[in-house]
Amino acid sequence: MELHYQVVDVFTKTPLEGNPLAVFTDARDIDGALMQRIAKELNLAETAFILPATQDGCAVRVRIFTPAKEMRFAGHPTIGSAYVARTNGFVPADAAAFVLEELIGPVPVRVESPNDPLLWLRTPKIDRGARFDADACAQAVGLGVDDLLPGVPCELWSAGNPTIYIAARDAAAVDRAAADTTRLRALHAPVGEPVCTFVFAPVTRGAYSRMFAPDLGVPEDPATGSATGPLAAFMLAHGLAPHTAAGARFISEQGTKMGRKSELHIRLDGDRGEHGIEVGGYVAPLTRATMVLET
Repeated sequence: MELHYQVVDVFTKTPLEGNPLAVFTDARDIDGALMQRIAKELNLAETAFILPATQDGCAVRVRIFTPAKEMRFAGHPTIGSAYVARTNGFVPADAAAFVLEELIGPVPVRVESPNDPLLWLRTPKIDRGARFDADACAQAVGLGVDDLLPGVPCELWSAGNPTIYIAARDAAAVDRAAADTTRLRALHAPVGEPVCTFVFAPVTRGAYSRMFAPDLGVPEDPATGSATGPLAAFMLAHGLAPHTAAGARFISEQGTKMGRKSELHIRLDGDRGEHGIEVGGYVAPLTRATMVLET
């Protein structure tokens, strides 16, 4: 069995930066168990598999796996798969918008303009959850409670992937963060499912961010699109966003500490994002490859 795939770097214009993604362009002969084994073998934050759509109005179906589990929704695989779908002719090259089918449901994708390959996804419904003890959150990421931004709670938000948001005083504190896997798992236990932990500091451009998800087989993620829409909602809720007007844009810089600088663009649809939040990014193609498996 020969399986063709592409590796692209997402949320960057520069190859070998951003978040790498493998996209298998024809996964009709691959079942879910094999997809999971392939994702574990490649050991990227996520691996995506393109299939024919099963829902009306969707261009293609995309299944997304971390090394440990299948995801309902994920941002950099959505942007990366959208890029691969466009460049392989699965959607018309001049299409201004199209829809990807994911486990969470249809995910709309928008192309900035014919001359600008910036791709935008519309974040699925964002839910706000429980608050967590600030000291326990700080310890779980190797910080002291004095490193956190005063008066801002640690909260769970989700657009399909539950994420605890921890606001730090500044970018230096974010860079000092170090995941304590044992404490993180204890912190996550009440949620009852794998949880991401997102540490960020408000900065002039928007946010300086890092994300840890050992329960998903991802010790640290260079760019987390699924967490960036909820990040914007969290920042809006607590007065941390640099802009709040309809159409406002700002950026979450992530992965820099890892040497994989990523820029995740945020756009508010409506005042304070009342009509939704888009997350956008560029994609840098890296390589095409063939995986040969014995049948």
